[in-house]
Amino acid sequence: MAPAAEVRRTTLRDSLESLLVTVILALFGTTFLVQAFKIPSSSMEDTLLIGDHIMVNKLAFAPRASWLGPLLPYREIRRGDIIVFKYPVSPATHFVKRVIGLPGDHLRIVRRQLSVNGRYVDESYKVHKIGTVEEFRDQFPATPLGPLLPRWADEMRRYVKDGSLVVPPGQYFVMGDNRDFSSDSRYWGFVPRANILGRPLVIYWSLNSTSSDYQITGVRERLAGIVAILKDFPGKTRWNRMFRIIHGSQE
Repeated sequence: MAPAAEVRRTTLRDSLESLLVTVILALFGTTFLVQAFKIPSSSMEDTLLIGDHIMVNKLAFAPRASWLGPLLPYREIRRGDIIVFKYPVSPATHFVKRVIGLPGDHLRIVRRQLSVNGRYVDESYKVHKIGTVEEFRDQFPATPLGPLLPRWADEMRRYVKDGSLVVPPGQYFVMGDNRDFSSDSRYWGFVPRANILGRPLVIYWSLNSTSSDYQITGVRERLAGIVAILKDFPGKTRWNRMFRIIHGSQE
């Protein structure tokens, strides 16, 4: 019969091995399969609200591996897909927008109405929260006005043909569903294919909050915010949005 000390060592070793395997699997899952993100702005309202916490499928749009391709649920990016991507201007920042233009598409917006390849598109998901039509924002690509990045203001001219913007190979044009309050491809340019991380699957938690709640950087303020949430967790949670599936317009 094994001594008690040896049994304890074996049990401890088994526990550590189990913990290590669990950590490795968790890291693998968040690195390659799914990842959690939160929505800090109103640019995707009313599809996604400030405070929505989403789970993102990182596998769907991953580069296709020849030996794994037939086994895994890869698919090409479609017009209307909602995507999470690295902001091209600052890759450390992640954005969530909807794909409006695929490589080769000819895009224009005429008085808020989107036209793709000469045909008007029914965008049931979009909202306008400002009553007046604004040049450039609602008449794209018009003469650049407003908060455009200087680099994009110069570059955009190269892609305008017969009044439409032509999306170049390997690039995507994205916009927020909340068209009047979205910093998107109209203002800073295309999203390279390599920047696209995945596709939102589900809202696993939704917190009633504002964009200012996500601009807090101080440790003390963050701790105070966490305490406030814990104090009124039921009241701050949007229960009707829990576990809501996130659909693109093509589904």
